[in-house]
Amino acid sequence: MAVNIDELLRRVRAGLDRVTAPEAFAAAEAGDALLVDIRYAALRDRDGLIPGALVVERNELEWRLDPLGSHRAPEAVSHDLRVVVVCNEGYASSLAAASLHQLGLHRATDLIGGFQAWKAEGLPVTGP
Repeated sequence: MAVNIDELLRRVRAGLDRVTAPEAFAAAEAGDALLVDIRYAALRDRDGLIPGALVVERNELEWRLDPLGSHRAPEAVSHDLRVVVVCNEGYASSLAAASLHQLGLHRATDLIGGFQAWKAEGLPVTGP
């Protein structure tokens, strides 16, 4: 049965414990979450980076965060890792977090409003 993207997002988000920018910042600062920036290079160059966030382009996300994968990032240490996926505005990150759930990363979630919400809150950004 086909669904449109709005319905798919609604379903996916119902299974996520999404976080606000201040919540994501606090969790990362406390060492309780790994922020993962999936924005493509042009957006990162234009808007800057979140200090300490792991940059993984969307097309590599599952390979880099699978704790059992041969191409995993050093930070991908456990299926219990709390991952907060950050895209530009909080749409693609919801779908990405759901994909991480399918890999067993049950604490994966995303940032409501994405990088733009982070920046609007005045949270740390390096670059432009």
